[in-house]
Amino acid sequence: MTSSAPGTIVVVGSLHYDIMVDAPDRPRKGETVTGEAWRPKFGGKGGNQAVACARQGAQVQLTGCVGDDADGRALRDALARDGVDTSSVRVDAQATTGTALVMVDDAGQNRIVVIAGANAGVEIEDDDFAERLRDADFLVAQFETPLAEVARAMHVAKRTGCKVLLNPSPARPIDEALWPLIDTLVVNEVEAGMLSGQAVDTPHDAAAAGQALRERGIARVVVTLGARGAVAVDSQGARHHTAPVVEVVDTTAAGDTFLGALAVALAQDGDLDEAVRLGIRAAALCVTRPGAQPSIPQRETVLRSPLPPAWTSL
Repeated sequence: MTSSAPGTIVVVGSLHYDIMVDAPDRPRKGETVTGEAWRPKFGGKGGNQAVACARQGAQVQLTGCVGDDADGRALRDALARDGVDTSSVRVDAQATTGTALVMVDDAGQNRIVVIAGANAGVEIEDDDFAERLRDADFLVAQFETPLAEVARAMHVAKRTGCKVLLNPSPARPIDEALWPLIDTLVVNEVEAGMLSGQAVDTPHDAAAAGQALRERGIARVVVTLGARGAVAVDSQGARHHTAPVVEVVDTTAAGDTFLGALAVALAQDGDLDEAVRLGIRAAALCVTRPGAQPSIPQRETVLRSPLPPAWTSL
């Protein structure tokens, strides 16, 4: 389903109650460093991507799992305020809500430790999930929930004719049976290198890795390169899209923000290059703000931001 208005996205993914710590640098082995501040935030790749899609105007349904605790209730309430349908977020009375410790250094770079908690209890019910996917533009999934359930969701999407946008993060191998189910693959340099078997250090490397991944039967591959932008690869070849120079405060959720804007733009008109450009604009705004979900920009703000330069064919 493709329309002129932002569409419907179904997300399967993780929900974390984040503890953000500002510190000048990460501690080395056996070293203690003094932090400057800490603050609680809402996160998890599934939650971040759902919010990113919702703030771009899409109708979003999220399948996930939280504990029967204050953190889980706070996460669901925050998602609801963004208009995300959380009726498929299961509450597990036997588990605690997932948690992430996010350390942000003076350069705005983060290091993250994730405790899965209730995210390990995400479950896909085939019939109900198929009904949710029936009129959706995309299923969006990542690898912070059980891989067996991600695979189940992808197979249901294939049967219902819903396109799959996969972000295999954290980096793990993709089962051979899943490659034909993927329409759009979004990976960073590390994930692209691991999955393609090729080192990814430059945009040309990203193009080569993307082409190799497309040979697995994927229509579109996007390799994100942080401050260097992203490389889009499809049947028309590879294009490098640069990113604007901004003052980086915190890179947390930048990749999820990019993906959300990309998914909604693809649902609108399917143009990969314009979708990548929108994703870059959204991510560039995200890194200028602290936190995960609080840093994800609204659609109106993204559309007012400067356009990136024209892309370069590789």
